[in-house]
Amino acid sequence: MAAVLPKKAVCVPGTKWSFSFANTGSYDVYAMNIITTVMAFYHRQIHPLAAMLLTLTTQMLGYGWAGTFWKFLVDSSYIWWPANLVQVSLFRALHEEKVRPKRGLTRLQFFLAVLISSFAYYVVSNYLFPSITALSFACWIWKHSVTAQQIGSGRRGLGIGSFALDWATVASFNGSPLATPGFAIINISIGFFLTLYMLIPIAYWANAFEAKRFPIISSHVFDANGGKYNVGLVLNETNFQFNQQGYDDYSKIHLSIFFAFAYGLSFATLAAAVSHVALFHGRNIWQQTKAAFQDKFDDVHARLMKKNYHAVPQWWFYSLMLIMIGLAMVACEGFGGQLQLPYWGVLLAIGIALFFTLPIGVITATTNQQPGLNVITELIIGFIYPGKPLANVAFKTYGYISMVPAITFLSDFKLGHYMKIPPNSMFLVQLVSTVVASAVNFGTAWWLLTSVENICDPANLPVGSPWTCPGDDVLFNASIIWGVVGPRRMFGSLGVYANMNYFFLIGIFAPVPVWILSRMFPEKKWMRLINVPIIISGAGNILPASTVNYMCWITVGVFFNIYVYRGTKVGGQGTITFCLQGSMPTSPSWPYFAIAHCRLGTLMG
Repeated sequence: MAAVLPKKAVCVPGTKWSFSFANTGSYDVYAMNIITTVMAFYHRQIHPLAAMLLTLTTQMLGYGWAGTFWKFLVDSSYIWWPANLVQVSLFRALHEEKVRPKRGLTRLQFFLAVLISSFAYYVVSNYLFPSITALSFACWIWKHSVTAQQIGSGRRGLGIGSFALDWATVASFNGSPLATPGFAIINISIGFFLTLYMLIPIAYWANAFEAKRFPIISSHVFDANGGKYNVGLVLNETNFQFNQQGYDDYSKIHLSIFFAFAYGLSFATLAAAVSHVALFHGRNIWQQTKAAFQDKFDDVHARLMKKNYHAVPQWWFYSLMLIMIGLAMVACEGFGGQLQLPYWGVLLAIGIALFFTLPIGVITATTNQQPGLNVITELIIGFIYPGKPLANVAFKTYGYISMVPAITFLSDFKLGHYMKIPPNSMFLVQLVSTVVASAVNFGTAWWLLTSVENICDPANLPVGSPWTCPGDDVLFNASIIWGVVGPRRMFGSLGVYANMNYFFLIGIFAPVPVWILSRMFPEKKWMRLINVPIIISGAGNILPASTVNYMCWITVGVFFNIYVYRGTKVGGQGTITFCLQGSMPTSPSWPYFAIAHCRLGTLMG
């Protein structure tokens, strides 16, 4: 494509621009989940300008965090961002001229062969035979057994004996296992198996929290009788706030046993992330802080960048951040207060995102796994400002999702670091592409929400319809838990799951024994590879993903990044693996409708 595009500058009044390529620097536009929840689940209207401002501000607030932590997460030699190695290998495959080895392939030939093959196979797995995206022996053998399907279903149960023959199943929710370091895969595997095959079965069949009244794994919320929770009975339609009388007359909220422990483990993960980074990376962060003030760089890439290019002025980041904060307040306070979040909620959410960007960034940049702030943000605003579901999800978006693009920006800037791209040029291209991507994403989603009949309503959609909105369904149920009913009636003194708060203490102290042992036995290098936050959150993506996603992800990751890597002893093996990943993009679609032979897995035991 670079050979076809014009090389001369394309003149725009007041500028001189030329064609180029860039990552948009943006993550999935999570604000669209809020808009979908409002329009498709709560069946209310939201002003399109308010929705657009919400979309834009949540994507661009991250620039401010990126500027604040540039020295720690880009210039630092301790921060290497594993996912960027895939991009580097891809660029080298596309641009370096290599002589084809005898009876072998160049990296570019290998890339094209895999790309064409994966594209052709995608037609088979997603259009001709979609059932191969999740297969379960237990569901075939015991078609009428609830227990067998709870154990064997890869979509709705524990997934024992389930598998898939589709790359989208492997990488759709957890990202590519080929770009994840082997030690991180082992940590995730340990957490996954401990959670899914020890904690959850014991709790379920011991009937903890009356678990047998509800499905073993489900993102839905239920009433005391096991039926789907009718949020309309506890929500005042006139002011869209919590109805205490209706709640007292109806039922407390109940969760599936996995969903309940998923929240507890999220509490522990967040606490463990802060503790782990302080113990294992605190000294490096302090050294990097002193080096930043003294303008010292111990990383060869940082020295080369400083020698050849001017750094992005800090006022660019901070000016953009202040503008976005102002627009965020307009989106929340204006338009009749449709989002229910006051200005102080915006400021508090921004403070939370700023505080957690560094520890989350360190973990992401070293393990390719990103713990989330979604639960802690929902918990905080739920206690402070209960009974307002849209305020809860808006606060969550500004407190958590604004940090996600920041992590992505920093990762992209580190890639530019490796490739020696001028930082100022990267900043400007990222800025323009983020605005364009946000606008296109918003326009497309708005068009779908206003044109697709019964969107996000599987009960009224045609069989096989892709518009089931599984991720939005999780957010909707979370808005009921944290926003409508509130954490005090869920995890506080008035709730069923108050004991889940002990997971905060577990998370704080869990990394300490590992740190002590690593100090006592410094010759055991593998001890420092034990990452407690990653272990605790090992099964954290089961909702909205499923166990078959994890089984396939772990299998592929262990095979390539541990077995093949150690077994071949070939120096270029990592490069080939990254090139393989670069040629196998994750499919954006996900055929939830394909598997109908494990429906009993949704029933209670």
